Amino acid sequence: MARGRTIVIVSAATVLAAGAAGGGAYYVLHTRGSAAETARHFTAAWARGDLAAMRADLAAAAPGFETAYREQRDGLGAQHVRVTLGPVTPAGDGRAKAAYTATLGLKDVGDWTYEGSLDLVVRDRHWKVAWTPATVHPALTAATHLGLKTSWPQRAAIEDATGARIDQGDAGGSVQQLVGYLDKATGKDVTRLGPAYRPGDAIGRSGLQQTFEKKLAGRPTTRVVVTDGSRKAVRTLATMEGAAGAAVRTSLDPGAQRAAVRAVDGVDKPASLVAIRPSSGEILAVVNSQGGFNRALDGRYPPGSTFKVVTAAGLLAEGVTARQTVTCPKKANVGGLPIRNSEHESFGSLSFLDSFAHSCNTTFAPLAARHLTGGKLAQVAGRLGFNQPLSIGVPATRGSMPDPTGPADLAAESFGQGRITASPLVVASVAAAVADGTWRPPTLVPGLTQRAEPRPLPEKVVRDLRTMMAAVVTKGTARRAGLPAGTAGKTGTAEFGTGPKLDSHAWFMGYRGDVAFAVVVEGGGMGGEVAAPIAARFLRALPGG
Repeated sequence: MARGRTIVIVSAATVLAAGAAGGGAYYVLHTRGSAAETARHFTAAWARGDLAAMRADLAAAAPGFETAYREQRDGLGAQHVRVTLGPVTPAGDGRAKAAYTATLGLKDVGDWTYEGSLDLVVRDRHWKVAWTPATVHPALTAATHLGLKTSWPQRAAIEDATGARIDQGDAGGSVQQLVGYLDKATGKDVTRLGPAYRPGDAIGRSGLQQTFEKKLAGRPTTRVVVTDGSRKAVRTLATMEGAAGAAVRTSLDPGAQRAAVRAVDGVDKPASLVAIRPSSGEILAVVNSQGGFNRALDGRYPPGSTFKVVTAAGLLAEGVTARQTVTCPKKANVGGLPIRNSEHESFGSLSFLDSFAHSCNTTFAPLAARHLTGGKLAQVAGRLGFNQPLSIGVPATRGSMPDPTGPADLAAESFGQGRITASPLVVASVAAAVADGTWRPPTLVPGLTQRAEPRPLPEKVVRDLRTMMAAVVTKGTARRAGLPAGTAGKTGTAEFGTGPKLDSHAWFMGYRGDVAFAVVVEGGGMGGEVAAPIAARFLRALPGG
């Protein structure tokens, strides 16, 4: 027994001596896992942004640990991180060093790749990361940070259809509403736009300047830098070259824009005019006689009898013909809704074409109640641009035609009252659809991706609508407006408000050649007397008009 006990003691002493003489042999025999395993775990957690898993691998509490990695995400705008582990080499008793290559995908800047290393130590028989700020990047200390410094190229231009600049503040108030303006970025803007921006940088505010901010601004030359405690750059680690911005060319036609400005000049009430090229849907002119709210694109007006173009399209599709005899009494009642014509007119028996030309509410409401129930009117309105998304390049309100709730609601909507709302842009696009035979989503920036598809109309419906809209000008409600030959259109007098005597918005929409348009005058009264003459001035002021 004594001999056996002696052997055990000697064997233990031999192992301890070997551990002392053999350096890391003790750690190899008694440490769980390996330096390489810890390095792999830590760098994988870094790549996926898992700070909790990274913290679990630390040898000791590390002040500034979370801040350093959050600065990568928030300060540099790192949208993704890739970390490739290199060789893991011993560095003395219980120590090792793991090389890595990190690639940070910086938002709006590009990839930044650099090399670094992790120091690893054994703590409590486990391999751990001996973290310092240099673990994040070799150039970092407890007193320094990583940051970006940017230098922006000259901002690109916003142009009209001819390539002339319209973003220098001298193109007129209505154009300025479309263009927007430049402003200093706030902290909230930087959060929205990305870390390439800094508070105080010039950014687009409203209009095309805001919509196409990234395209117009280009990409800045960006330096990844080490900064001191005051955020002053003390060393440049990498430079990513920027790129010039690209011009945004609009469809605005300078001749049409000038004509529209002249047309509304001197109108004592708020007036708006929009002109569209029917063959493409491109917006040629946008004018508001008063600044501030962009009524031409964002106005929500009852369209009044301009909507009879939509109702007529539905009735023609259902078999009503332009020459069919109908009646236009002084009064009608549909679903309990009393209906009258403007100025309490009545025309007795007449053709459907003439009832359209004279804008007979008492014809359209009963016909709609008879032929366009079951959502048919809403379907036709959808084919002519109502309830369709608008992607013109700046904010614009879609035309709204809710499903009628009953016969009375349908009757009111048949002549553009009830709950229907539209802007001059939407109404102009209806006129453009008749002119071309296809409704096309309007746009201010050709080539802009649209969320709505072009919608062809039945050929016979289009032929009859063109004839009926021409009759409005030659013998109907717009016959005294002075419109040039070849103009087709529709007047509208849209009541609004409450009380026994209602005010009216004055409307006229139409087309001539490859120009369609809509005019509205807020509280203007009769469309044929107020809005149609404005359209006449516009058409005559067009180049070649």
